Amino acid sequence: MSWFNKNAVLVPIDFSELSFAALSPAREFVPHISQLHVIHILPKLHPAEPGSMWQSVSPQSRQQHAEDALNNELIKRGFDGAKVTVLIGTPSHEIVDYAKAKNIELIVMPTHGYTGVKRVLMGSVAEQVARLAECAVLLLHET
Repeated sequence: MSWFNKNAVLVPIDFSELSFAALSPAREFVPHISQLHVIHILPKLHPAEPGSMWQSVSPQSRQQHAEDALNNELIKRGFDGAKVTVLIGTPSHEIVDYAKAKNIELIVMPTHGYTGVKRVLMGSVAEQVARLAECAVLLLHET
């Protein structure tokens, strides 16, 4: 196994520019674009929250809408051919579970660099993934 050539690399996308910026470094690790996995995690909808209209939106419809948007964005950025998956759940857990299920060798993701109260309140998905993943994790920090 080479440290630099991977069979499967995962990039979690939250639709921030910082997450899309992780695509280029991740692409360097795989010989073919089809070995690049791109994942987006939708939050669970809770019926008790204001706006009970969510009951009329199926999980499949939400996933399809997000997948279409992500595919369009990847095409626009020159990453057509990457494997796109949209899941519903807790981001860190879904990312780690997906990586294990798909035999991902490397996860490349940004860290938003939150500190202080914001980090305590929001937590760090990147930190949780780095701690829980069974594969290598490359965290990119905004400069």
